[in-house]
Amino acid sequence: MVEFKKTSSNKKKGYYVKMKLLHSHGGGRSTNNYYTIFFKWVLWISLFLYFSTSYFITSSNNKDYYSSSSLPNFKSRTLLETNATVLLNPINKNTALFNNMKIYIYDLPTKYNIDWLSNKRCSNHLFASEVAIHRALMKSEVRTHNPLEAKFFFVPVYLSCNFSTVNGFPSMGHARPLLASAVQFISSTLPYWNQSNGSDHIFVASHDFGACFHSVEELAIADGIPEFMKKSIILQTFGVNFRHVCQAENNVIIPPYVSPISIKSTLQQAPANGRRDIFVFFRGKMEVHPKNISGQFYSRRVRSTIWHKFSRNRKFYLKRERFDGYQKEIQRSVFCLCPLGWAPWSPRIVESVALGCVPVIIADGIRLPFSEKIQWSKISITVAEKDVTKLGKILKHVASTNLTTIQKNLWDPVNRRSLLYVKDEIQQGDATWQMLSSLSHHHEEKLRM
Repeated sequence: MVEFKKTSSNKKKGYYVKMKLLHSHGGGRSTNNYYTIFFKWVLWISLFLYFSTSYFITSSNNKDYYSSSSLPNFKSRTLLETNATVLLNPINKNTALFNNMKIYIYDLPTKYNIDWLSNKRCSNHLFASEVAIHRALMKSEVRTHNPLEAKFFFVPVYLSCNFSTVNGFPSMGHARPLLASAVQFISSTLPYWNQSNGSDHIFVASHDFGACFHSVEELAIADGIPEFMKKSIILQTFGVNFRHVCQAENNVIIPPYVSPISIKSTLQQAPANGRRDIFVFFRGKMEVHPKNISGQFYSRRVRSTIWHKFSRNRKFYLKRERFDGYQKEIQRSVFCLCPLGWAPWSPRIVESVALGCVPVIIADGIRLPFSEKIQWSKISITVAEKDVTKLGKILKHVASTNLTTIQKNLWDPVNRRSLLYVKDEIQQGDATWQMLSSLSHHHEEKLRM
């Protein structure tokens, strides 16, 4: 007979088959042996067929999902099935990190964006973050084609590509009517703007004073942010740590655009931590006699003061003329001055960090991009505008005390990556990635309110 017995508790759990071959003594012995042998063969064949069939059914069900060539040869079938499940459902790192945030991108008529790209400067100048972010989001896995699952709605309008002015900077006179037209279009074709009054809609305003769309602060304040945008989320380069008319209530501070291709090319010629033979560097507009424009002086006279005070100082390499190879000069410098212009922010901050020159930020009250990720106090020097005449003493003191520590922190590649927009895509840790991280954090805070 066949008995199924459970193993003892101190051994491995399971069942085993124990066969007792019963026979009687006497004349029926040969007949009983015949039946016993027959019974054994039937039992073994049955068990063989049972386990073989179970194995092939399992193998057949699994082979569509994974193969031996794509998975390691695990001894445990449980481990094999678990690994196959992971491969079948790969975790999107961006989506997971951004709390499964999804963004719907409006498909606007080309007059609002693509048509402007006929001028190549549109995608390469310091305000081109509006183009870079749009392109990256289009290929990102946070993008959704289903507006019903979107947490945010991106409105891709290129506002800084109207290069019609004599000085080569974009004219912003068209910005307000162009935006108003875009909002009219999206609110009349889909219901989502009207449902939230635009509070979950995202715009990029990468000009001097953000969504106020003017380069002179007094005039920007007078115009203010368009009424229809005041509840929306503004990605803006302009940021200060106090209340300001041109700082949107819901905002994310982003870095200005600096070509990653240009930075890469410069770094290939010499590393960020290479030899530096310029102590203090600045190249840019420094008016000898600053003009009074609408009651204001360019750079609040900071740049003019720098020129007058240090232009003859051998440790200061100051140039007022344009030069295409200025990034090489940054790379050769220990300290790079980043004074305000019309607005507090400057592309020099990004270039300095990317090329390993300690940025010396001279712009009272400035808010810097991605401060939750970049430890600005450990990689830069901040000098008050009123102390600009003391620059020589301040930087000499830094050089003799903690310069080595600052440079070590600065040269961490994470800082460079966080401030550059990778061309036409999102890479973990780049500027668009950091923007999405800030946006996700913004969304979670609103949910807790």
